[in-house]
Amino acid sequence: MKLRLHCVVDPMGWLCISVVFGIWLYNSFFVPKLVLLPHYNEGHIPWAIVVCYYIASALCFSALFRASTADPGRLPTDPHIPHSEREHWELCNKCNLMRPKRSHHCSRCGHCVRRMDHHCPWINNCVGEDNHWLFLQLCFYAQVLSLFTLVLDFCQYYYFQPLTQLDQEKFTTRHELALVRVSAFMGVVMFGGMTSLFYTQLTGILSDVTTIEKMSLFSNDVLNSKKNWQRALAEVCGTRWKLLWLLPLRARQPLQSGHLYHSHV
Repeated sequence: MKLRLHCVVDPMGWLCISVVFGIWLYNSFFVPKLVLLPHYNEGHIPWAIVVCYYIASALCFSALFRASTADPGRLPTDPHIPHSEREHWELCNKCNLMRPKRSHHCSRCGHCVRRMDHHCPWINNCVGEDNHWLFLQLCFYAQVLSLFTLVLDFCQYYYFQPLTQLDQEKFTTRHELALVRVSAFMGVVMFGGMTSLFYTQLTGILSDVTTIEKMSLFSNDVLNSKKNWQRALAEVCGTRWKLLWLLPLRARQPLQSGHLYHSHV
């Protein structure tokens, strides 16, 4: 399936996602420049740590890019409604278009989104049926990268051996303490925020309740829905293969409603 780009024209959203991208870029540039590469060059740390950090950084950026540019599940203006499913559709009172139940009209984007969870300004996009798995990945990889950064910032002063081959005239050497403190501050903020967000998103997926439904006290028929955790995550990620749940550079294929779910996923 071809990956299509989805762009939301919202200056405030552009500002928010620029802040997130700036934090990623700062830590992806200065942490290797100040900590990883100098200690690797002097033989203090193995190459595997350097590779793992760059992999975590690449996965975090990939999830951010895909979550912000993937179609969240925008409904077409003239949807084809199978006769057997008409009872599961309703009329939107804002755009006067038919939509599946549990869809929501986003006032920021100006259209309805299938199983919309919320509109996130930090990715300048809605979080809906088709990109919820990418948003979950973003929260996870942001946690991993932030924690990795905090550990490296801590080790820079309390564990790693002193560097002996530093150029004292370089900007990064003269302002190392300030740069590392900024990195640590952003790491704490991002790790705390992403951990909280990841937990709320994961509990919502496992209980089959969106953020909008929680806030609007949706029907008890939905709130009391119980699913196996593997099935719930497989439906959101669009695949039964657990390894693919962690890969952002792929297309999501909705699982068939009548598909038998096996316990060995």
